[in-house]
Amino acid sequence: MMPCSTALLFLALAAGADLKVKPTDWPQFRGPNRDGASGETGLLKVWPTEGPNKLWTVSGLGGGYGSTSVVGGVIFGTGRKNGEEHIWAIEEATGKPKWSTAFASKVDKEDGPRSTPTYAAGKVYAVGPLGDLVCADATTGKILWQKNYVKDFGGSVHVWGYCDSVLVDGNSVIATPCSKTAAVVALDANTGATIWKTTVPNAGDAGGYASAVKAEIGGVKMYVTLLGQAGGVVGVDAKTGKLLWQYTKMMNGTANVPSPIVHGDKVFCSTGYEAGAALLKIVPKGAGAFEAQEIKFYKGSELQNHHGGMVRVGDYVYLGSQHNKGNPACVDLRTGAIQWKEDANVGKGDGSAAVAAADGMLYFRYQNHVMALIKADPKEFTLVSSFKLPEWSRKNSWQHPAIANGRLYIRDQDKLHAFDIKATKE
Repeated sequence: MMPCSTALLFLALAAGADLKVKPTDWPQFRGPNRDGASGETGLLKVWPTEGPNKLWTVSGLGGGYGSTSVVGGVIFGTGRKNGEEHIWAIEEATGKPKWSTAFASKVDKEDGPRSTPTYAAGKVYAVGPLGDLVCADATTGKILWQKNYVKDFGGSVHVWGYCDSVLVDGNSVIATPCSKTAAVVALDANTGATIWKTTVPNAGDAGGYASAVKAEIGGVKMYVTLLGQAGGVVGVDAKTGKLLWQYTKMMNGTANVPSPIVHGDKVFCSTGYEAGAALLKIVPKGAGAFEAQEIKFYKGSELQNHHGGMVRVGDYVYLGSQHNKGNPACVDLRTGAIQWKEDANVGKGDGSAAVAAADGMLYFRYQNHVMALIKADPKEFTLVSSFKLPEWSRKNSWQHPAIANGRLYIRDQDKLHAFDIKATKE
């Protein structure tokens, strides 16, 4: 008879058929590289007045502000149904349900989960607002293992709950409990066992709502994320979890949301609440030490991303700027120069904008259910098209767009819309 731990590991490794991620899939929060950008081409450069052709709309997904991931013909998401947090799967072609699994109950965050599921090697991972991290079989929805940020890592639930979408890097799941002794953790992807924990004394509890991204700087692989309050933007060693560098100047005491953009040895970071933004250069100092050198700091009145994120196209980052606004702006990642910025929302959009990019275009999804199509052009701002999303809910339209296989997916609480944005038909 196998020892219990060995048997559990065997079952975990055997669970889940690999769905074979395609280059045009969107397997996690903010796409293949977690930066909001798709490498897909042959997409529409102009939308009809009423918007791209809607292929289908499905309901019954549960409330929540999480986006969707798309892998191997399957769409994954999270939602609150009948007082429980669910992770679910539907068919990409039709939107028909495949499975839905409850992983947390008695949730006091009425708007539902904010986390987008991450797919890797036949499994999906998601986080509930009270810090429930679940790993489920991608084929059946069966729960394989589960952790809790509060009980297992000493975290605390901030006003809007936990929002991070975990990063899966090989056999490691990178999560952000935001506690003093476990600001960032690496867990075994098959069993949930702790590999390492990063200590950041001023991590700010759960005031950080960002999701970690991968980087390699000075030959050292690291994870970069935005913590809560005084915790700042940090880089931690991918092997050991050691804190390599930290920058705190553009933090605020309420909510620090946008995931940093990493390009080479440059990191662009921002928060709202009038805190501002910064372009950093991460410089190796020998013996595994690094320094975050400030290239440029922007006051909140000049440039800030509240939430909705920032996206890199080439050497430029595009974002919606100002608190509770999505005023389009473009910044040169080499120098920090602001190439252009608008002083108002566009295309009848209003409020914060969640931003994605594909095939030379920017997709701005505004808080008031307006979608805008903008050229990703550092020389000048050009609004190309805009339309009002159909069947919109009464809640704020904050979920990030997902772009996969010639389609634009827009989650709106209980509903998910699929639009055909392919210009060239196969």
